[in-house]
Amino acid sequence: MKRTAATLTLLSALLAAAACAPDTSDDDGGGGSGDEKGEKVTLTLNWVPYGEHAPFYYGVEKGFYADEGIDLEIKPGNGSGATIQQVAQNQTDFGWADTPPLMAGINEGMEVKSLGVYLQKGPSSVQFMSDQEIKEPADLVGKTVAGTPGDAMYATFPGWLEANDVDPSEVKVVNVQPADKISQLAAGKVDAIMGFFHDQGPTIENTTGETVDYILFSDFGMNVLGTGIVASDKLLAEDPELAKAFVRATTKSWQEVEANQEEAVKIMSEAATEPPPDNVLANQLKDTLPLLEGDGGAIGVNSEESWQETVDLLADGGMLKEAQEPAAYWDASYAAKG
Repeated sequence: MKRTAATLTLLSALLAAAACAPDTSDDDGGGGSGDEKGEKVTLTLNWVPYGEHAPFYYGVEKGFYADEGIDLEIKPGNGSGATIQQVAQNQTDFGWADTPPLMAGINEGMEVKSLGVYLQKGPSSVQFMSDQEIKEPADLVGKTVAGTPGDAMYATFPGWLEANDVDPSEVKVVNVQPADKISQLAAGKVDAIMGFFHDQGPTIENTTGETVDYILFSDFGMNVLGTGIVASDKLLAEDPELAKAFVRATTKSWQEVEANQEEAVKIMSEAATEPPPDNVLANQLKDTLPLLEGDGGAIGVNSEESWQETVDLLADGGMLKEAQEPAAYWDASYAAKG
């Protein structure tokens, strides 16, 4: 069945209260044996480890980063906004972060760039227990949906409804903190939640024993690019070859994981700091992989059109007061094809 996911948060909310995950580092360097030496490099995730992050641990264990001269340490994150801040302040070499807070950060003056979004089909969704029998936006009429003010899903939700011929006033939206969404849905206090299907869904199913379904914003006319690699302008100016090497190793890791999901789950389960249960981790990874598909023609390779669509949607939703050209947010040269 379809499943749900972790919440897409934007800078204004994240910088104030990002999330509740601890910002501690993975002492074992993300799962590598330590036998391979290279340049010490840090990657800070967008959140505490979950299935979406398995390719990084897999790539360390398999030596893909070592082959590029990188001794990678993987650090749990505290929300994409906080991760982007750390990248901008050169407290971490690379970040794995969501696109909307990246854009917001750049508009606020942060000197960072996307080197390529890997989850090109955005995971923004409305999730619900399967007995709700929601199949399309029109089925949300009369329902109560929980969302978090300040994040991209909350901002674009009314426009998404209108684009699908639904009057937003006919859907009740209640404001909740990100950490409360799962409990609100599990307790039946709301009919649905806004969030990322590939993270939250398996967690809810594991907790409740019930099946979770979802409808994706992207399947109904609104695709906002998801998570990808972020680096500071300073690093890109001083060591562009490191950035290219990191992108190559990351892309290879994602390519290899698709055919080796069971092994990737085992590796991450043993290497990560407080990972989810193996069954949850496996389902999260499985649900993540279809999101790699995009119109750039390869993993991590984006198109100008998909970036422009995201810029336009966030501008229309009021999240970008002064929308810039895609090149202000994304350097296409690092994940180029060929």
